[in-house]
Amino acid sequence: MKKLGLIAICVLSFGFAALAQPRPIDKEAAPAVKAKPAPSSFEAKYEGGLFGFSQKEEGTLKFDDENERIVFLGKDQKERFGIPYKSLSVVSPQSRSVTSNTGNIVGAIPVPGAGILGGFIKEKRRYLMVQFNDPDADVRGLTSFKIENRDLLDSVVQTLGEKAKLKQRGDAYYRPRPKTTEI
Repeated sequence: MKKLGLIAICVLSFGFAALAQPRPIDKEAAPAVKAKPAPSSFEAKYEGGLFGFSQKEEGTLKFDDENERIVFLGKDQKERFGIPYKSLSVVSPQSRSVTSNTGNIVGAIPVPGAGILGGFIKEKRRYLMVQFNDPDADVRGLTSFKIENRDLLDSVVQTLGEKAKLKQRGDAYYRPRPKTTEI
């Protein structure tokens, strides 16, 4: 009787394991909803990641279509740096849910339960993530810019991906590797 029960358990576990096999990725996914085109310039906060520019700074991101690049301008509207469209390898949005400053203050109040209440006060922060190949230093880099709202972030990712002639995958855009022929 014990052997029969053990065999039944083995058969059932193998049956469930067969159902959990990975499925091939659907290459023809449903087309993503198009966002409206991004404005030619918009407010953004540089968060770091570019070689030689370590300070976080508020400013403006601008599409420089004449020179085929995206440019970051500081608060004084002077150009800090530019990244050529042809150097971009991945452009993607990223969101983080963090405890707001108000939540941290409420959590620090020496009253029972304030710490728990402060943990519930959260805010979403949205970032434009840009991976690129730096032609000057011959290195790969990842930089991020904080964008205020989701609609603007979605439109910037789409517009930058299209201007850089990147391929879309989900809500991100990437540059496919060149195909090589093996001998």
